[in-house]
Amino acid sequence: MSTQDQQAHDAANPSPEAQASASEGAAKAPDATEVARLTSERNELNDRLLRLAAEFENYKRRIRKEMDDASVRATESVLKEMLPVMDNLDRALQAARGGDGGAPSGALVEGVQLVQKQFFVALEKCQVKPFDAEGQPFDPQVHEAVSQLETDKVPAGAVASVFQRGYRIGQRLLRPALVAVAKAPSQSAN
Repeated sequence: MSTQDQQAHDAANPSPEAQASASEGAAKAPDATEVARLTSERNELNDRLLRLAAEFENYKRRIRKEMDDASVRATESVLKEMLPVMDNLDRALQAARGGDGGAPSGALVEGVQLVQKQFFVALEKCQVKPFDAEGQPFDPQVHEAVSQLETDKVPAGAVASVFQRGYRIGQRLLRPALVAVAKAPSQSAN
């Protein structure tokens, strides 16, 4: 092989030592502006990645909350349809206890009470509970006043009588109680 051929061969196929020294020469000469540009680009991409991860977490949290709210709204809708049944059971018990002059049937009252108790258990499984209103101070957030009643049995401004029980689902109000609010008896002239 001639010298020229050998030089051409060496140029086309450099030895590993020649390749290492050439890459060292290239690695030794990175320019400071290039390093600064690459560092800035890396920091910017890292920032974007962190913001994207935070946005995704917020999205997941928001979707979870929306799904929970949708579930509660669906449950509320079904339960609001069932509450009139409870009201009618209450009325049936009042009537069976002698509210209309007839002799109350013990078996009928007991049967309606058992159905009502079973209904309460089913409602509690859905986190629905009635709340007491009678004797409590009137609160427009949870009571709906339908009348006033002159009485001295409870203080003025308190709930004197409950016409329809109020219910909560968890901590939220499902339905306000329909109540009569007490007012002080009027003083008649002696």
